[in-house]
This record gives sequence, structure tokens and C-alpha cells, in this order.
Amino acid sequence: MQDSAGLRFRQAMAEEKPLQLVGTINAYIAILAKAAGFRAIYLSGAGVANSSFGIPDQGTITLENVLEDVRRIMGASDLPLLVDVDTGFGDSSMISKTIKKMTDAGAAGVHIEDQISSKRCGHLAGKEIVPTAEMVERLTAAVRAKTDPHFIVMARTDAFSVDGIDGVIERSKAYQKAGADMLFPEALTDLAQYTAIKNAVDIPVLANITEFGKTPLFNRTELKNAGADIALYPLSANRSMNQAALEVFQTIRSEGTQKASLSSMQTREDLYKYLGYHSYEE
Repeated sequence: MQDSAGLRFRQAMAEEKPLQLVGTINAYIAILAKAAGFRAIYLSGAGVANSSFGIPDQGTITLENVLEDVRRIMGASDLPLLVDVDTGFGDSSMISKTIKKMTDAGAAGVHIEDQISSKRCGHLAGKEIVPTAEMVERLTAAVRAKTDPHFIVMARTDAFSVDGIDGVIERSKAYQKAGADMLFPEALTDLAQYTAIKNAVDIPVLANITEFGKTPLFNRTELKNAGADIALYPLSANRSMNQAALEVFQTIRSEGTQKASLSSMQTREDLYKYLGYHSYEE
């Protein structure tokens, strides 16, 4: 393909180790991520559920729900985007449809997980995972549906909370054999666990450094030394935006004015700068 988002994502990985991947909940935040110097961005399924629909992340959003946000982000940003597609939104035919539509929408790749369809947030207790063979079927359908060889099919596994690191490694080997381009072991608790996975497979491994979860907030150097290829910060900006919104609403409500909050707000001048407002006028 002339302009392969998947290839650009892979090039970004070659330029930065580990590649810092930040969650961008909407088009404007994607613009700010590029302004801050990031080479690639991410769309979280939980972020879509929470922020676009005001519901928990329990596997209830649809493919079209996610695609709507993907299209908006890709309309405003040229950074390669990795997208969370949960369990693929259905059977093998739906997974194939998901891959094709995500490619058409401009995504660089997706990650598919091995939880049951009625999934739970990756850092909550009580998760259930499907048998390895069923996840292999999901991955096989995804890989076969690729129209761009560089499009990324990443396998996420939630096996650590169920079967420990040995279960993660066993599944990782099977997922690589099924054609997964990269791995996303969820909710690990120690740097040595990333190293153990890297020693067992020869495809890139992502570390999910999400706040208030089970994984410590390892820094970039620690992750590099452990062998992680990607450091994901899926909802950092979103959590900050949510807290800032609540606080300014509380200030307006209690003080009758937003004056005390002005120092924490982005100015109109900066908004116009990042949007390229004056170039639109010209």
C-alpha cells in the first residue's frame, strides 16, 4: 500500500525503544499528542465506552461505535493509531469485518483479547478467558483478513490473573504461531515477567502502564531493560481531563465564577495554534 499506517507504526518502533504509545480519546487530543512529540497513538475501548457513551467497559460497545471515533481521530492526525477491538465483536466473520473496516478507516493495527465476550476491565478480578484454541481461531481470522501485510494484529492475553506467567508464556507461543504480529500481556506485576515473555517469543511485546491498576508505573528505562518494545499509557490524558472537568465544574458551582480555574485552562490562543486556525482562514 502506498501509505501504510501499519508500516509507519513499525517504523516508529524502530526509531524509539520502547515506543511510547499514548491514548487519545478524541481528534483534538491526537493533535496535542503529536505536538508533544509522540510518534504513535492509541484508542482504548474503555475510553470509547466511558467517554463517548458514559458506560463501563463491559464489552457492550459495537464495532461501529469504535469506528466512529477512529475516523474522527484519523481525520485530524497522521500519527499511526493502534485500536482496542476487545474480543473482535463477534465470530470469525465479524473479526474479518473488523480488520477490513479498521484498515479502511486508517488504523495501523488492532489488539484482540482472549477474554470471553462479556469481558471485564483488564485490572479487575473475576476475568474469564477462552480456551487457547478459541483465541487462535480469533487470531487466524484476523490475520487472514489483512489486506495490508503491515497492518498489525496484536494478541492481548489476560491469562496472568488466571494461570500466572507460565500460562501467559504458553499462550504467547501459540498466539505467535497463529500469526500475531505483537503481544499484549495484561496486568503483569514485575519487570522480570516481561523479560520471560521476550525470551519465549520473537515478536514485540507491549507493556500496559495504566494508572490505578495492577501493574506498577515502571519508567521507560526500566521497561527498556526488561525488553518491552512498547510502553502504553492508555488513559493518562483522559483521567486528567476528567478530573480537571470535575474540579472546574465544582469551582463554578461553589464560587459562582471560573476565575480561580483560569490558570489550569488552555488559552484560546493556544487552542487556535494547535488547530491551525489561521491557516483555515487563509
